[in-house]
Amino acid sequence: MTTPGPVVHTDIGDVRGTVHPDRRVFQGIPYAAPPVGALRWAPPRSAQPWTGERDATEPGSPCPQLKNAIADLSGTDEDCLFLNVTTPATASPQQRRPVMVWIHGDGAIGSGDQFDPARLAVDGDVVVITFNFRLGVFGAFAHPELKDSGTIGLQDQRAVLQWVQRNAAAFGGDPGNVTLFGVSYGATSTSAHLMSKPSHGLFHQVIMQSGFTLMDMPAGVVYPGIPALPWYGWTTTEAAQLQGTALAQQLGCNDLACLRKVPVAKLLDVPQVMNIFQPYALGNDQLPADPAKALEAGEFADVPVLSGTTRDEHTTFVAFFRELAGSPVTAKDYPELLRTAFGDQAGTIEAEYPLEDYATPAVAWAAVVTDRMWAQAQLRQNQLLSAKNPVWFYEFADRNAPLDIPFPRGFQAGAWHAGDVQYLFRTEKGEQQMTDDQRALSDTMIRYWTTFAHNGDPNGPGLPQWSRFTSPATVQSLAPNAIGPVDYEQEHRLAFWKALR
Repeated sequence: MTTPGPVVHTDIGDVRGTVHPDRRVFQGIPYAAPPVGALRWAPPRSAQPWTGERDATEPGSPCPQLKNAIADLSGTDEDCLFLNVTTPATASPQQRRPVMVWIHGDGAIGSGDQFDPARLAVDGDVVVITFNFRLGVFGAFAHPELKDSGTIGLQDQRAVLQWVQRNAAAFGGDPGNVTLFGVSYGATSTSAHLMSKPSHGLFHQVIMQSGFTLMDMPAGVVYPGIPALPWYGWTTTEAAQLQGTALAQQLGCNDLACLRKVPVAKLLDVPQVMNIFQPYALGNDQLPADPAKALEAGEFADVPVLSGTTRDEHTTFVAFFRELAGSPVTAKDYPELLRTAFGDQAGTIEAEYPLEDYATPAVAWAAVVTDRMWAQAQLRQNQLLSAKNPVWFYEFADRNAPLDIPFPRGFQAGAWHAGDVQYLFRTEKGEQQMTDDQRALSDTMIRYWTTFAHNGDPNGPGLPQWSRFTSPATVQSLAPNAIGPVDYEQEHRLAFWKALR
């Protein structure tokens, strides 16, 4: 049951949301001006004030995107820069609860309203913000005429953090205690804000779930036909601008004025692959030229960090970019995949990961890439961050996690990439798919995450002790009835991979 909510006064107008028995929800609040016309690809501008009460009972339009096998979500409306606020029912301007700002994953699809933060807000006694930001070619586009090319999505996210500083208190939140957190692309975005000086001071803790800050991409390991890339998540400004110039020529445009008149649907027809794998441009006023060197030099915000991966990160990518795409991994393909990705080292790797040790060739290939690409990069990232900041390292390890995206029938997904998100943004439908032990794990994870938001440390009364990260890796495994330390380096054979360098 819901009832009309009370009015909250923001800095540019009043909003009326919805009251549930345990929470208040405000949706579709503009945090920036519509990025249309001359504002396409421009940094976010201030939203225009309104008079009277703005209805905030429905989410705003998602940013332009095409639906795919993972998400049945699409849109062509560029007027999409909206956020949503969920607070405990008792929140008021006289109180100051921690604020958690969520950046959703994927660089080309998604919207903030796809995530229900009710349990986080109510059980964790926090204010949660979800939001939309420009995606794909609308967020990652670069061009020589554009200052800070290839960082528009990042700047949208910062505009949300700035909105929080101005307005969190009106919703009962504490602008002096903001946790920025995200998954996958959203986790890498979070790391970008860690390294982006214009964002410093706008957040006070970060949580990164399955990010790829320091991850390279061997040839063909994610998407067939994609060559080896030195960075997964980043590109250089020069390379991004070359791609943008080529796009302009493809569309018959010689300048930005022409490009800004191209219909949304036509821009969405442009292949989005590189905008997904390298959505942020480096070496400008927004981002350093080299993330590894920035972390090595300690050039990042001085805030507590909670960061980790899932046990079987790469099964999601094998499922969607190979099995469902009509290019399943077979026993015959396995040696060739290894040769394409690892060259002369393929035989050594095949001996370490023989097909007979795995249920299917797809699972074997996913294990190789999980260890080589995801685990190595996560360990290095956390080692560098922990030289300056307190870090808590986790691994989500429920290998029977519910499949809330359409994996192939019978595919062994394990503790799949982003499979931990449903344990935090838990819905009634999701609960029905969980066992009692999985719901207990979800309860514990919600307490860990929100305790970290309150105190900058996930440990609290009644929670299994979680030791701060040191090296060799002290990692908290999160699985039903099995929460505790795990030897991450041994589990992912990182000594083997280190010896191959």
